[in-house]
Amino acid sequence: QVQLVESGGGLVQAGGSLRLSCAASRSISSFVAMGWYRQAPGKQRELVAQITSGGSISYADSVKGRFTISRDNAKNTVYLQMNSLKPEDTAVYYCNAQVVATITMSLLNVWGQGTQVTVSS
Repeated sequence: QVQLVESGGGLVQAGGSLRLSCAASRSISSFVAMGWYRQAPGKQRELVAQITSGGSISYADSVKGRFTISRDNAKNTVYLQMNSLKPEDTAVYYCNAQVVATITMSLLNVWGQGTQVTVSS
């Protein structure tokens, strides 16, 4: 079973930056994709950014040009660099991994525990 551990959240003023990290318990090179989601109070969880095993990257429109997702296969870690933060970016940020189950070959979603990001105005 894969485990994901996020770090790097915190409180920052509007316009500031944070970098989130997501460390996996095993090699991420075989993962179908890894990504970051966020959930604000009273709202549904939404995709922020995703990077596939082939290196394809996608972003939510609301973060394009401000956030950058990257991965370091040697460290089994995915990062989310967040710049020009806005109060509306305040949410719990969750790391996600899409992996293929060894026996069933089904696609599984694995989640981290989440890390709080708060942007003050």
